[in-house]
Amino acid sequence: MPLTMAKRGETNYIKKVTGRDDMRQRLAELGFVVGECVTVVNEMDGSMILSIKGARVALGKSMAGRIII
Repeated sequence: MPLTMAKRGETNYIKKVTGRDDMRQRLAELGFVVGECVTVVNEMDGSMILSIKGARVALGKSMAGRIII
């Protein structure tokens, strides 16, 4: 299921990252790689605040939808 479907406070593992090569590369640079643990911290105004590798990252829901958990 896409990361956008995860509930706040829920911890999940990334199974796949979809999209164009440049998009997948950008997400990988932010830490969104297969097998990594990601937690939804908050959702607001079409964005998601995520915790990954000890950092908080804000992603738009369109980009977060490319991350499969």
